[in-house]
Amino acid sequence: MCLSTVYKNEKQDDNILCRFVAKITADGDKLTFVDVMGAVTTITGHLVSADLTAGTVVVAAE
Repeated sequence: MCLSTVYKNEKQDDNILCRFVAKITADGDKLTFVDVMGAVTTITGHLVSADLTAGTVVVAAE
């Protein structure tokens, strides 16, 4: 199982939006992240990069 950490704007510890993300969905400019425990985080923004091998996702968010 690949779990990811989602960062806002750039990969820095201060910019972590959520950890242990197992599922990502997109609906227009809404991104929804669901972690392994089922907690849901939804933001307005878009995907910048995803390195699933390293477990990092960067999003541009308002």
